[in-house]
Amino acid sequence: MDEIRLKDYRCFRDDQTARLAPLTLLVGENSTGKTSFLAIIRALWDMAYGYRIPDFKEEPYDLGSFDEIAHFRGGRGGRAETFLAEFGATNLNTQSGPGELITRKFGATFGKVGTTPYPVERKFGFGENLLEESFEENHAYVLRLKTAKGLWEQRLNARFEERSIIDNRIMPPPIVLSEMMQISGGAPEEEHGFRPLDGSPTFGSDEKELLQNLLQNLPWYDRSTFRVRPFASAPVRSKPRRTYDPSRPTQDPEGDYVPMYLADVFTQHKREWSELKKHLQEFGKAAGLFDEISIKRLGQRDSEPFQVQVRKSGSRLKGPLRNLIDVGYGVSQVLPVITELLRPDASPLFLLQQPEVHLHPSAQAALGSLFCQIASKERQLLVETHSDNLIDRVRMDVRDGVAALQPEDVSILFFERDGLDVHIHSLKIDGGGNVLNAPDSYRRFFLEETTRSLGL
Repeated sequence: MDEIRLKDYRCFRDDQTARLAPLTLLVGENSTGKTSFLAIIRALWDMAYGYRIPDFKEEPYDLGSFDEIAHFRGGRGGRAETFLAEFGATNLNTQSGPGELITRKFGATFGKVGTTPYPVERKFGFGENLLEESFEENHAYVLRLKTAKGLWEQRLNARFEERSIIDNRIMPPPIVLSEMMQISGGAPEEEHGFRPLDGSPTFGSDEKELLQNLLQNLPWYDRSTFRVRPFASAPVRSKPRRTYDPSRPTQDPEGDYVPMYLADVFTQHKREWSELKKHLQEFGKAAGLFDEISIKRLGQRDSEPFQVQVRKSGSRLKGPLRNLIDVGYGVSQVLPVITELLRPDASPLFLLQQPEVHLHPSAQAALGSLFCQIASKERQLLVETHSDNLIDRVRMDVRDGVAALQPEDVSILFFERDGLDVHIHSLKIDGGGNVLNAPDSYRRFFLEETTRSLGL
């Protein structure tokens, strides 16, 4: 995703667009919409790549019902009847010549069905070409094609019950719905033909070819690279335990599954464990947290309990292996985050809330360096952080060329409150690591945080 557009969503009243990059840092005061921002990113991903109706109460983002999500203007303004979210993504056009980039757009307008936010309209396209679908009050499905030449509409007589779709959380993708229609250049009076609107010409062969090309360039046309949902972490991870009982390592935002995942890799995939252990230990050393990590089985069989242990070595002697529960709390809090980042089957999109929790400043900085190493065109990181140590390390690593990340690969989103609304400032950094076009409130925010930390 390269950008996201919001309107009337939570605290974002104004129609505004934020720039996303391989590494995007979200900063600002508490309760300025950073978590809501991450939540809508996952919601759009689920709709675009999994054709799932978003669950706005799914952990770690419990945003409540529609009335808690649609922007409340206050006074006579009341609550918005709908809210909008869109994103743009630039990548290779698989339907054209090699090397051609194309910017795809996907968006949805959410209305209220009962108490649930429901996508009453979806739109997607590229360039001047846009395909819109909507469910009208009588449940009729409507498909519209917009181009520079005109506007055409097609209605599907089949009725879709919104309640059943919400219960199943599945919304048919437009490429499937289109197959239920006759994509033809027939006369406007044909039952399923595209009818020209607003003086547009008859839907002909050129429009049919454009529509087919548009459908083939939808995000979900080739889902081979989008099998994995975004990894969304909670701001506070699970507490360590002295011993763990083997179980299925089902992913969760608090990272409770991570010890089971590590034990499974240790037992079943020795080569993968060797590589993962190496990377975990590289970060542990850079952060000053641990030099070695290991799994200790407490029996002869894989089904018996185990422990996660770490070792911190001195300049000459190795320290003892210590149980995860007996070392600093920061180790257990950061372990789920770095494990997800470093595992070979990692998600292409990370939504991280305060990954620096319980880490000392040098470890926070090391985490910034790890983000610079991981972030790429294929693996995107959105990080909500209150750590200037982390942000400064990102700026310095880009400046010094420590990682492959270029200045344009980093975006800093500063969330600034204005009454009941929040404005998002999209900031960039230059080759010297300097933050560009930062408002005075951004510099004041970090100055006040530093002053507070010093007790002044």
